[in-house]
Amino acid sequence: MDHRHYVVVVEDEAAQRRLLVDYLTRQNFRVSGVDGGTALRKLVEREMPALVLLDIGLPGEDGIALARWLRDKSGRIGIIMVTAASDTVDRVVGLETGADDYIAKPFEPRELLARVRSVLRRATRAIATAGSRVRMGRRILDLERRVLVDPADGSAETLTASEFDLLKVFAENPNRPLQRDWLLEVIAHREMEAFDRAIDLRVTRLRRKIEPDPTHPDVIRTVRGVGYMFVPPAE
Repeated sequence: MDHRHYVVVVEDEAAQRRLLVDYLTRQNFRVSGVDGGTALRKLVEREMPALVLLDIGLPGEDGIALARWLRDKSGRIGIIMVTAASDTVDRVVGLETGADDYIAKPFEPRELLARVRSVLRRATRAIATAGSRVRMGRRILDLERRVLVDPADGSAETLTASEFDLLKVFAENPNRPLQRDWLLEVIAHREMEAFDRAIDLRVTRLRRKIEPDPTHPDVIRTVRGVGYMFVPPAE
């Protein structure tokens, strides 16, 4: 399984997009390039990236609108706005809509790399330092007590060992599609057998415990052809 950070470059100029994709790929990121909002939305529905490098001056739906949409999708995703050197107002508005940082054109590749790494470190640190409690839908996973807590009344629901292990793996890998066989191997320490539905059954049980609407899961999402992805609430 590829554990490199997944970065998406949103740039309508094809030559610039290729340069950025090639450069970041050489820096050991997994990178996709798209030319605008339509392609970005399709890509994000398939897999949530760790970071999006987002040009503000896109034709049609601009980068500011896309930054707002991305932040509504996830509070964990890193967003770096790319602006023209003189667009101070756009930088301010972009940051107000939830972007983590901005960089002005023209920029040095090393400066871009430093900003990308900085945003990813902050996102990783935020997950790591979130403490022993992780919000999952309508419940909170208490990693120390190994229970699900209802924030409304503080009541706790015990978890089986396999349920807790699975939720812990999801909490440690937010916004990353996780393969069924990898999940099963990690939590059960055995390889996936043909037609093994153990992970699917456990996810179904967990959805009943944490999803606001288990029939339309939004916290543990199904990634077609891959497995499942935990999507933390927007912050």
